[in-house]
Amino acid sequence: MCVYQNIFQAKNKSMAVLLDPDKPNPALETLAKTTNPITEVSAFFVGGSLVPDNSTAGLVRTLKQHSHKPVVLFPGNVNQVCKADAILFLSLISGRNPEYLIGQHITGAPLIKQLNMEAIATGYMLIGEPSSTTYVSNTNPLPAHKNDLAIATALAGQMLGHKLIYMDAGSGTSKPVPPAMIAGVAEALDVPLIIGGGIRTYEDAKKALDAGAHCIVIGNAAETNPDILFEIAEAVYQANAQLNVH
Repeated sequence: MCVYQNIFQAKNKSMAVLLDPDKPNPALETLAKTTNPITEVSAFFVGGSLVPDNSTAGLVRTLKQHSHKPVVLFPGNVNQVCKADAILFLSLISGRNPEYLIGQHITGAPLIKQLNMEAIATGYMLIGEPSSTTYVSNTNPLPAHKNDLAIATALAGQMLGHKLIYMDAGSGTSKPVPPAMIAGVAEALDVPLIIGGGIRTYEDAKKALDAGAHCIVIGNAAETNPDILFEIAEAVYQANAQLNVH
């Protein structure tokens, strides 16, 4: 399976479910099974800022046992690299910490090659308020009102060869990436745009998709209430219906 081609280069928009191995989830099997009939769910993203050794591999195995959706690593560091369908090879382009621009990548690249895993070069941008990721990575997020800075950063990521741009408002935030920023970045890019952080409702999802997101990421909301996936999937369905009409 070529995850990049089948999901991110597909014409239709989609949603991904983000799961953190550091957060015990007794309803994990139910959540995994819930996604099976939802065609708008394109993949699971697995990763977090602080993750114990081996817990990522265990979560991947559980997801593969109970869901047919691709599992894509969204690693906070090289210790989270394990066998999955693909890995977002993240470069934190909104920050200036060389460890998360290239350092962790050098350590992880031989292992990814050994695992024969699809690596998707991804320019990762933190937006808005500080989060656990900003603390761990020792970087500051881009201000949510600085659209010009976000556009320039995303364009630089694309010109450096990243196949995806991922804008993230952070885990647990109540303030998603603003639609105006999404629209500006989406218009400037020629590569798919992923939006995550703070998407908890149909309205949040629809705003991000209408603004230009190709894939939206649902994290905390799905972990606490798997049924919310059906509501947000409806927003993806409606966005695709509008897209196909045009």
